[in-house]
Amino acid sequence: MSIQSVLLPVFVQVLLTFVIFILMAKERSALMRKGDVRWQEIALRQSKWPEPVQRFGDCLENQFEAPVLFYLLAVLAIITKAADLAFVVMAWAFVLTRIAHATVFVTSNYVPLRGLLFIVGLVDLLLMWALFAYRILL
Repeated sequence: MSIQSVLLPVFVQVLLTFVIFILMAKERSALMRKGDVRWQEIALRQSKWPEPVQRFGDCLENQFEAPVLFYLLAVLAIITKAADLAFVVMAWAFVLTRIAHATVFVTSNYVPLRGLLFIVGLVDLLLMWALFAYRILL
């Protein structure tokens, strides 16, 4: 597979992270401007944000958990030339579950659906790692 094919889902995942960051900053700054939250209340990461705004922060933190393993795997797959069509399809599946997970997280926050999307994405990522390890080690 081409490097572009492997990197495109990575770029989309990075874009998702920045979109969540921007939306979170927008929501937080609006509350600060209105005086609903004071900087002293949040200076040390206390959870003084209203629950809907806190979701953005929690969702952003999630983008630095499993996706870190995804980024590493993409780099390793490129370096070792181990990326094929199956890898790219699974990469897109992972990113699509992350987009769906983030969407549910910052909107309805319906935990059963959010949890299912998280697990599906995590299993996909685990299978990607297993397939990669199999191809490299055997």
